[in-house]
Amino acid sequence: MTDPVVPTTSGAVRGQVTAAGIARFRGIPYAAAPEGELRFAEPVPAQAWEGVRDTDRPGPTAPQRRHDVPGIDLSPLTGSGWRPGPEYLTVDVWTPQLGAAGLPVLVFLHGGAFLGGSAAAPAHDGTAFARGGAVLVSVQYRLGIDGFLPLDGGATNLGLRDQLAALRWVQENITGFGGDPANVTLFGEASGAVSVACLLGSPLSAGLFHRAIVQSGHPDMVRDGVQARRLAKVVADELKAEPTAEAFRKVSTEQLLDAQDAVLRPGGAPDLRDALGYDRGYGLSPFLPVVGDDVLPRHPGKAIRAGAGADVDLLAGSCSEEMRLFLVPTGVLEAVTDDQAVASLAVSHPDPAGVLAAYGLGTDRAAGEVLVEALTDLVFRDGVRDLAEHHTGRTFRYEFEWGSPLLEGRLGACHGLEVPFVFDALEPASGPRGLVGENAPRQLARELNGAWFRFAATGSPGWTEYTGDDTVFHAY
Repeated sequence: MTDPVVPTTSGAVRGQVTAAGIARFRGIPYAAAPEGELRFAEPVPAQAWEGVRDTDRPGPTAPQRRHDVPGIDLSPLTGSGWRPGPEYLTVDVWTPQLGAAGLPVLVFLHGGAFLGGSAAAPAHDGTAFARGGAVLVSVQYRLGIDGFLPLDGGATNLGLRDQLAALRWVQENITGFGGDPANVTLFGEASGAVSVACLLGSPLSAGLFHRAIVQSGHPDMVRDGVQARRLAKVVADELKAEPTAEAFRKVSTEQLLDAQDAVLRPGGAPDLRDALGYDRGYGLSPFLPVVGDDVLPRHPGKAIRAGAGADVDLLAGSCSEEMRLFLVPTGVLEAVTDDQAVASLAVSHPDPAGVLAAYGLGTDRAAGEVLVEALTDLVFRDGVRDLAEHHTGRTFRYEFEWGSPLLEGRLGACHGLEVPFVFDALEPASGPRGLVGENAPRQLARELNGAWFRFAATGSPGWTEYTGDDTVFHAY
């Protein structure tokens, strides 16, 4: 079969027809390479090229360092690490029929704590969505210091600005891939879900997407300028530079990654608690979207409460045991004492002892189990519930409850586990070290992938609209 060629606003691209009969395009630039004067600057359209550009293999990824989890191969969800190259502001596209028109479009924002991840990770394969009759677009965006550290003289929230640029690219180009620019669903997981929730509350996203899916994220994971500037000062001190875009442009990517690793080490980050005593990243990442610019002129959660995104259908949910991914493989769950549990939460919460006592600390419950349950609520479930309750448009909610058999079943329904099911891409994440283990239920993957497709196509995943806990869809 002839390789498909599609015109875009920057030039023609040649994709590849997969063994499944799906047309796949990888590494299509939606913005210019963020290098030189464009580093720490707003994204601008990609430079035009002559002839036909081959897009038959994954392109570069945003600069990042791998941080492996003991006993688990997370690369199917996070990617294999940094693939260097300046031109990484790209999209991957899967489409069933180039001759088709009006297909629903899903645009995916990967997770990775705003520090890592890749659009091209194997578990993000868009084949199942395309086979079902949708166009799937997966987005690469700036991460870490490059994407989420505000610097004097530079643009803010660059990762979010990249995502907005990708959505504008979709509006201008997706018709050529068979998609309907008037039916775009933006979805993401973890930090990608935080991004979706932030854009739901951003005035700059109007008309760019029509439905939103938030998987294990919410709009409360943001910082104000005080914490952001504090973080910028610590990073700058590590680099022995001023916290300005001009100074940081003179620093190599490797040096920036070294400085980033330094603030990720225990004790390396500054106190990132806000005026109420909360670190909104709960220690998972110092880099978060920042409130107070044109992207997020007000807190996105407050904007949503006031009606932002009311015309956007919303599907939001989380996994029932999110924090097991962070506490089980490291051995913390079994080893942590009551006092250590309180101390670990104290760096992120103003009343750690009171919170943990409410979950049973000081009784016969193990401290690790208490910490998992409390943090799963604090970091994920509470924010998802709040988003669902205060979104003024049509809303649906789910909870993913199937537990991984990995590590003798102790991982449970942990963070990220739903992703291979949503994409119906279990094989990459299967095996003795794969997150879904062996013999994961194929039917559940088909059901979730079908529900996400139905939501994108019709605005309903196939269950009752959310009005309270009795209308949460339980996936297991």
